[in-house]
Amino acid sequence: MEQYVNDAVELLKRLIATPSVSRDEGRAADVMAEHLRMWGLPFGREGNNLWLGCPDWDNNRPTLMLNAHIDTVKPVATWTRDPYTPSIEDGDTLYGLGANDCGGGLVATLQTYRIMLGGARNYNLLWVCSAEEEVSGKDGFSRVLPLLPKIDVAIVGEPTAMQPATAEKGLMVIDGYVHGVSGHAAREEGVNAIYEALDDLQWLRDYKFRKSSPLLGPTKMTVTVVESGIQHNVVPDLLHFVLDVRTNEFYQNEFVFEFLRKHLKKCELKARSFRLHSSSISHDHPLVQRCLQMGKTPFGSPTLSDQALMPFPSLKLGPGQSSRSHSADEFIRISEIRDAISMYVRLLTGLHL
Repeated sequence: MEQYVNDAVELLKRLIATPSVSRDEGRAADVMAEHLRMWGLPFGREGNNLWLGCPDWDNNRPTLMLNAHIDTVKPVATWTRDPYTPSIEDGDTLYGLGANDCGGGLVATLQTYRIMLGGARNYNLLWVCSAEEEVSGKDGFSRVLPLLPKIDVAIVGEPTAMQPATAEKGLMVIDGYVHGVSGHAAREEGVNAIYEALDDLQWLRDYKFRKSSPLLGPTKMTVTVVESGIQHNVVPDLLHFVLDVRTNEFYQNEFVFEFLRKHLKKCELKARSFRLHSSSISHDHPLVQRCLQMGKTPFGSPTLSDQALMPFPSLKLGPGQSSRSHSADEFIRISEIRDAISMYVRLLTGLHL
C-alpha cells in the first residue's frame, strides 16, 4: 500500500507543477501518459483525455468506471505561496493548485485501478482521466465518451471526504434581455428597460419550485449579473441579465426553460446549454448499498461535475473537502489519499454488480 501511496503523491506533485487550466491540459496529460507507460499500463488517449481498460475485459460483464479530471481553475489572487510549486508541510499536507480538486481523486483512483487489476471481480474496470471538467467543455468527457465501451455505473473522484454524493444538482445558465426605447432622461420620453424588467426580476427572486429533493433541496434560481445603460442622462433601451439555475432531479432543464418563458412577461430568454442535467443514483443500487454497509452516509451535492454528462448511474466519492476547491492555498492531506485508496479497494473488492 505504501508504494502505491508514494506513487500517487509523486505523480500529484508533478501534476501540480504542470499548469493545467481548463482547455490547456496538454502538458499535464503528457505527464500522466508518461507515468502510465512507466507502470506498464496500455492506455487510450483522445485529446487530453486518457483511459485504461482491464486486461480481462469481458463484454458479458457489467462495467464500472473510475473517473476524475486533470484540469484546474485559474489560481485566485490571494494565494500566499506559488500555486504551481508543490510543498509538503507537517509531513502530511500537500499544497498546490488542483491538489484537492481533483488531483487527490485522480491519483487515488488510478492507484486503486492498479491494485484492483490483480483482484477477483464480476465486473470490468475502466479508469478515465477527463479534461475540461471545470468548464464543462466539449473536449472533455463528452469527447471521450463515444470512444468508451458501455458503462453501467461510475465513481467520480471529486472531493467528498469519502462520503458518497448520490445526487448532484444540474446547471443551466440563461441570458435574459429586456428591451425599451432610448430617450433623454430629462424629458418624459423613451421606455426605460430597467423599469420594464423589474416585475420579472422580482418574480425570479420570489418564485419557489414546488418539488424539493430530500438530498438536493429545491431547484434554485439566482440572478447573478445585471447590465444596463450607457450614461446618466440616457434612458436605457436594453437590460441584460444572467440567471443561474440549479435543478434537482425533479426538473429537467428544458422544462424549467419553457416554464420561465411562459411566466416572464417582458424578457427574451436564451439558454446557453441544456446539457448539464441533475443526476442521481438509487439507494438500492449495489454500489450505494456497499457504501452503506461500510458505514458511509449518502448526501446531495450542490456542485457540478462530469456526472452531469454521464447517461448512466454514478456517485461522487473522493478524498479531500469540497470547501477547499477553488480556494487560495489549496491542499490535500497525504493521509486522505492513503485512506481513499484503502477505502476504494475495500469498496470494490466487496462489490457485486
